[in-house]
Amino acid sequence: MTLSSLTFTISNTTTAIQNTPQFNNNNVVPVPSLNTFCSITLNNSFNKTHLFRIHCINQDPLSPLEPLKSDQNLPFGNDGGDDDGGDNFGGGGGGNDGNGGEEEGDEEFGPLLNFEAVMNEVEARGVKLPSDMEEAARITGIREMFLLRYLELQGSAWPLSFLMKNCAMLRNRMLADPSFLFKVGIEIVIDSCCATFAEVQKRGKDFWAEFELYAADLLVGVVVDIALVGLLAPYARIGTPSLSKGLLGRIQHACAALPSSVFEAQRPGCKFTAMQRVATFFYKGALYGSVGFGCGIIGQGIANMIMNAKRSISKSEDDIPIPPLVQSAALWGFFLAVSSNARYQIINGLESLVEASPVAKKIPLVAMAFTVGVRFGNNIYGGMQFVDWAKLSGVQ
Repeated sequence: MTLSSLTFTISNTTTAIQNTPQFNNNNVVPVPSLNTFCSITLNNSFNKTHLFRIHCINQDPLSPLEPLKSDQNLPFGNDGGDDDGGDNFGGGGGGNDGNGGEEEGDEEFGPLLNFEAVMNEVEARGVKLPSDMEEAARITGIREMFLLRYLELQGSAWPLSFLMKNCAMLRNRMLADPSFLFKVGIEIVIDSCCATFAEVQKRGKDFWAEFELYAADLLVGVVVDIALVGLLAPYARIGTPSLSKGLLGRIQHACAALPSSVFEAQRPGCKFTAMQRVATFFYKGALYGSVGFGCGIIGQGIANMIMNAKRSISKSEDDIPIPPLVQSAALWGFFLAVSSNARYQIINGLESLVEASPVAKKIPLVAMAFTVGVRFGNNIYGGMQFVDWAKLSGVQ
């Protein structure tokens, strides 16, 4: 995907188009001569269709532009994706359906409020918006529901209020899914309880003597749990992210256009192609694998250091072999990239279906109970599967 810049120069004597990019269909944008002079620079994307209307001073009003049909041939091409800008809903910015749906409002997230409307609501409540939200309101506007949710959550008890004002990563996920913290908490509680039960059964009377190993495993497990839930969670996109230039910028743009998870629901201004959903599985798998390998290095490294320190003081014939560090970390990375990725993608899709059902909307406890049940079963199955994989690989 190539980003390009169009510069239209409008003068009182001639019509000029400078720095015109090369398009496949060699379209030329005609600009009429006017009794004025100005230069307009537009950042254009092959992904996004722009409709421009130049209003001439002291001229008759222009007739309204006819909206483009979804199946109409677009002058600059359209591949179903979207640019990075705007206040979209989605894990990676999402796609555009090409019919202006983003400006028409959304049944769930409400209309797009302009800067004046946003500031009036904020001042009426006596609060101050974070700098990125204020900038987004000035440039693109903010969805009404996102604004109302932020105003409600920033007034919560500490530390949530502090995090909402200062941690954009948490804030954007809470704006898109108010149950995000509940899901993270449930994942941590279930995984920690299951891990504790397994550790007590495995270590028996030596549990307290080897408590450091258990604590190290538990701490790494908490980090992994947060990553497992957070990396697939949908989030509100506030403002326009800064992208690098060149190849890195194109990669960032492609990744930003992906959904947050394979089964993320489509909404106005947030459409995804089948190819993007397939790419999301491998992209999230790579992220999961990186987290698993890193946490494996840290967690197993701490455990190995403790085991070596204890054995330097006293050795026993009952000591188990110290697990290899790199191989253990590689197993964790592979397990999260393949097994955990697939299981949590399915869980996210199931949770979305339940949350969107009429019963769950009337009785929110239904969705919460489903989350607890499905994540509990997933943790039991995932723990048993990891033990099998570890034995097959020779790590344990």
